[in-house]
Amino acid sequence: MELGRLLADVSRDVRMSLEAVLDGRELGWQEATRLCAVRGRDLQALVLVADELRRQQVGDRVGYVINRNINFTNVCNKSCKFCAFSRSGRSEEGYFLDENEIVRRALQAQSMGATEVCIQAGLAPGMDPHFYANFCRAIRRAAPALHIHALSPEEVKYGAMLRGISIRDFLAEMIEAGLGSLPGTSAEILDDNVRERLAPGRISTAEWVEVITSAHALGLRTTSTVMFGHIESDEERMRHLCLLRSLQKETGGFTEFVPLSFVHEEAPAFLRSGLTDLREGPTGSDVVRLYALARILLGASIPNIQASWVKEGLRFSEWLLQCGANDLGGTLINESISTSAGAKHGQLQSPRALRRAIRDAGRVPCQRDTLYRVVKEWPEEEEAAEEIQEPLDQISDPVTLFGSYDKLKADARFRFRPSTGSG
Repeated sequence: MELGRLLADVSRDVRMSLEAVLDGRELGWQEATRLCAVRGRDLQALVLVADELRRQQVGDRVGYVINRNINFTNVCNKSCKFCAFSRSGRSEEGYFLDENEIVRRALQAQSMGATEVCIQAGLAPGMDPHFYANFCRAIRRAAPALHIHALSPEEVKYGAMLRGISIRDFLAEMIEAGLGSLPGTSAEILDDNVRERLAPGRISTAEWVEVITSAHALGLRTTSTVMFGHIESDEERMRHLCLLRSLQKETGGFTEFVPLSFVHEEAPAFLRSGLTDLREGPTGSDVVRLYALARILLGASIPNIQASWVKEGLRFSEWLLQCGANDLGGTLINESISTSAGAKHGQLQSPRALRRAIRDAGRVPCQRDTLYRVVKEWPEEEEAAEEIQEPLDQISDPVTLFGSYDKLKADARFRFRPSTGSG
């Protein structure tokens, strides 16, 4: 059914909003919040409009990056109620990877075709104030072509505190050490009332904004995220998206937006926090609505909307490519954080599996780098003719080759001790 006919069949208020979007009008958070309630044919219309905007803004190319996660420690001085990954410094399951092991993992990833390492971890007590810069320099010496995508805004704040310098000066040090871009995680919902209930003592909204805008001012690109499906309201979600849009208009520094569904199964907030209004993550329709609204609200300023196969699974992520998304993220190789919370979708996706999902959605696969520059396009006839097999396509047992979070927690070689993180 043609888009115009479908819009004629939806409720009047929804039709007026969607027609305005197609005419180029920007929605405010209030109007977007009303669209959070759409169901049935209204939801179908929302998705079709998001997909049309995707087509206009980025076309049919869908990207992925070959990368590896390196979560060098699970020891953290915070007790966030949504995090099943972290352990206290006294836990027998606490681990800490030293600089040599971080470099070894980075080089192994590069040998498998990776162009990026994504490095985020807990805030371990007693860390050497120069640890962050030292591992960046070590990776840059060993693998100068490998992009270092590292340090959440929470880690940036912690690193600046350890060094006794400003956030801006710490970021400048990290850029000099080889940091290439910053994950825009630690965002959850950018509303301090929600943050205080979900993660007391976590980085505040203003501090998160300070880290991000300081990074952008220094030319350091970042991603942007939202974690949804826990205690937040529709209004708080839409305010979050509109804040990101406002920041992007000011700085232009976001490379992408990634919605992250709350994974509840092993999260402390679900098991023992006493949050009576906590939800068990978003429903399927909730995810679809959020992705479509992300395209509608953000697509003109942040054109890359990434579907997280770690959170949603590859099959559902393929469907999200019809709902406004235009990217499937990375191969990851060692995903630990979502897996520890109960996500069931594995720690690795091969490039071939990602390309297959992209083609099945009717799109053109594209290997990209961290900053969304094209590395290689994959026309279907070329891959079929050459029977391409990349290193990661040939791995049948990633846990044996790369390890896993459970194995790492039990590995005596990397057991955290109070002096582990110090110089």
